[in-house]
Amino acid sequence: MTPPPTSPLPLAGGGAPHHHPIRVYYEDTDAGGIVYHAAYLRFAERARTEALRALGVPHATLVAEHRRMFVVRRVNLDYVRPARLDEALTVLTDQRALGAATLRLRQDVTGPAGLCVRAEIELACVGTETGRPARIPPAWRTALNELRAANPPAGTGS
Repeated sequence: MTPPPTSPLPLAGGGAPHHHPIRVYYEDTDAGGIVYHAAYLRFAERARTEALRALGVPHATLVAEHRRMFVVRRVNLDYVRPARLDEALTVLTDQRALGAATLRLRQDVTGPAGLCVRAEIELACVGTETGRPARIPPAWRTALNELRAANPPAGTGS
């Protein structure tokens, strides 16, 4: 098995999904060595954080400079095949829709045997002090548009 890269792949200009490597550790698995279903949410969260960092708009800056943050509004997980202890996985993060205060992403977790989990995640941008919806700042909007694949693979939805 080939180990994952040691750092996320850079985003290409013109729009490209972000790839984030994950290694399955014992803490991520159940007694049978299969990734516990909730661990995929942690994997997706890490990948989203790294995607923002790779885009040059880290979440910490959104909080510090704009007093806004992204919160999960909705999650849909489709479990396709189990990942196992010590497998090298990749989380592919692709922007699917960008609204004034919302962001919809698709995150695919793949392993050596192919797709493990497909996650559809909707995030809301909210004010840190109010918790109320707030517009996504222009720099984040521009950067998030770079996270959209120019030509999504067939059968992936929009």
